[in-house]
Formats: sequence, C-alpha cells, structure tokens
Amino acid sequence: MNHTEQTGSPVEVTISGCATEDANTVFRLLAQSYASDRAADEHAEHVSEGHTTVWTGTFDVTAAPRTTATPLTLSAPVEAELQGGYWAVDRMRETLAEAFHVKDEGTAAGDQEKDVQLRLESRAPASR
Repeated sequence: MNHTEQTGSPVEVTISGCATEDANTVFRLLAQSYASDRAADEHAEHVSEGHTTVWTGTFDVTAAPRTTATPLTLSAPVEAELQGGYWAVDRMRETLAEAFHVKDEGTAAGDQEKDVQLRLESRAPASR
C-alpha cells in the first residue's frame, strides 16, 4: 500500500432516477467486489410513487476487488454519484467500467476527496 492509499478508503455511492432492478444490479456488483455497510441480502426497494427514490451505500475499496466484474445488463442508463478520496473513487470507477459503459457527467474536486457523477449503461455485446 503506498502513501496515497489509506487504511479504510470508503466511497459513498448514491444512485437515483432508475429502476429498482438496475439499482440492485449496481449494488450487487459493488457488494461482491468490496466490503460494504449494506447487508449481503439487502435489496434496493422503491419507496413511493411520484417521488425520486435515492439509494446509497458505502464501500471500502482498500483491498483489491474480490472478484473480476463481467459485463452486466441494465434496463436503462443509471446515474451514480461516487464520493470519497481520489484514489478510492478512481478504483471504484475502474470496477464499474469492467461491468458497464461509464460516461463521466461531472466532477467536483476538493483537497482530500472528489465527487464524480457517472452515467452507467449496459455494454454493447461484443461483435463476432
């Protein structure tokens, strides 16, 4: 571990404006990859009609991902916000990029951490 990697490198992930199944797909991938504050059997649930549902989870990316991600399918694009230390957010973005097509939608940077808005989409099937 180098000096830019800190013990306990949490990244807070916020997902909103998508189908419950898509939120579960993203959180399932992250929970398989990193330690989390979410229970292993916890599933995102839709709260109420007419209101935006926001799902959050905190993941410790200190250790290398426990699994290699494979491309996953989403029913529609998912907006995800990652907040944490520079190194930790970059590591999580790499993990997400293994499973989804990731588009950067915006970044806010501070001295110790950054906030990144991402758009996650299903990867196009590989052409043969």
